[in-house]
Amino acid sequence: MGHPNQPSLRRLRQFAVRPDRELGQNFLIDSNILEVIAAAAQLASTDVTLEIGGGLGVLSEHLASRARHVHVIELDTRLREALTDATAPHANVTVHWGDALKVDLAGMRPTPSKVIANLPYGIAAAALLRTICELPSVTGWVAMVQREVGERLASKPGGGTYGTPSVIAQLACEVRLLRAIPRTVFHPVPNVDSVLLGMTRTGEGPSAPLRALIGDAFAHRRKTLVGSLRHAHDTRGRSAQELRAILVELGHPPDVRAERLSPEDFSALGAALGL
Repeated sequence: MGHPNQPSLRRLRQFAVRPDRELGQNFLIDSNILEVIAAAAQLASTDVTLEIGGGLGVLSEHLASRARHVHVIELDTRLREALTDATAPHANVTVHWGDALKVDLAGMRPTPSKVIANLPYGIAAAALLRTICELPSVTGWVAMVQREVGERLASKPGGGTYGTPSVIAQLACEVRLLRAIPRTVFHPVPNVDSVLLGMTRTGEGPSAPLRALIGDAFAHRRKTLVGSLRHAHDTRGRSAQELRAILVELGHPPDVRAERLSPEDFSALGAALGL
């Protein structure tokens, strides 16, 4: 039997690859979506792209023919033959074998300017936030993510999905949901819906102390913001009364909850606390 023409399907058979659901592997098998991704990313021949989750290499080789350089991160060494089949013909591709949450991003050369990826579901939000904070050179992101992840990152204050990822992402980026992605473009077909997420950098990623403050603020959503911070955060000796006074000075009710503060409000709060 001959191999299918579609690269992902051909490599699945040729290299006897079985997708690992525990790693969130849902391989892209519809090549038509590749040009949609490249167009959304406004990919230029001068761009250095970072792809997280190289998989079977179908997106990797598409990027390699259009960008100056492509960095590909892949954890699953069972995919080495398939990913090498895709990337070996392209001298401008560097494959980094390892965990995308641990690989030395800042040490990549040439330095990435865009992140373009079909992200494994389990690490999508964490991986995107890491690139925002650790790769100031990156100016744009286009990624296929689980719909809930995309909605969480784009959520506005007051919404049920608004939280730590929303604030961190929006402090540094304009976040947009570009379009829904049909489940049928993946193999195996996932049990969840996906979206194409776009982000454009508007500022620096928040500092580590500010990220800690934001995380602690949302750690106990049923508490007031002061209650959450007093419970979980190093408030540098400030009493609850002092924290309430700071919030009032910033224009908030003393009993405000974290989900009512905008990303800019958190930045102002961090400054008031000396972070």
